[in-house]
Amino acid sequence: MRIHLNPLRANIVKTIEELNRYPFCGHRTIIGKTKQPWMDTEYVLLQFGSSRRKGLVEYRKFMREGVGLGRQPELTGGGLLRSLGGWSNVVAKRRSGKSEEGDERILGSGDFVHAILKETEERELRQLKLKRSGRTIRKIIDEESKKAGISPQEVMNGVRRRSVSRLRAEIASRGRTELGLSSAEMARHLGVAASSVSRLIEKKA
Repeated sequence: MRIHLNPLRANIVKTIEELNRYPFCGHRTIIGKTKQPWMDTEYVLLQFGSSRRKGLVEYRKFMREGVGLGRQPELTGGGLLRSLGGWSNVVAKRRSGKSEEGDERILGSGDFVHAILKETEERELRQLKLKRSGRTIRKIIDEESKKAGISPQEVMNGVRRRSVSRLRAEIASRGRTELGLSSAEMARHLGVAASSVSRLIEKKA
């Protein structure tokens, strides 16, 4: 999350107040200074507090504390570099003839990185096959609604009944697993906000 401090660490802005106005990072959107439809700011803030308001207070505190930490070497570089503890260890491993698979997005050993990439590739292939077979979120809604004996219109029109919410959770879970859909994509079909879809998936997991 403190990646949003990068403009300050790079001296593009000088203070957290300037960062609040800086338009080219997500921090300004999270604190409500601007809106980006693809950013689920409510979900982010709820990681910091039980309500959006409390979350915003704690998020601001978290960011101010991050400014005081300065540049952190252990968080610099790709995932393999951080996992092995710096370039000297990477070089030593290479000199010994041992190679490690690395990906800058993943923090972990070479075996762990390989397993994650393999799992991701297999999941994406499954999702692609399902999409090509004609599977859509609307078809999932129809299938699950029929099983539950609930009208698809209730699901898509934002009805708040507990049984409908449970049904939405099942649909959202399938939409994420089978089709790789984002919360925002599913929210357009489920009659609720993207943050609500994210919470439904979390509860289902």
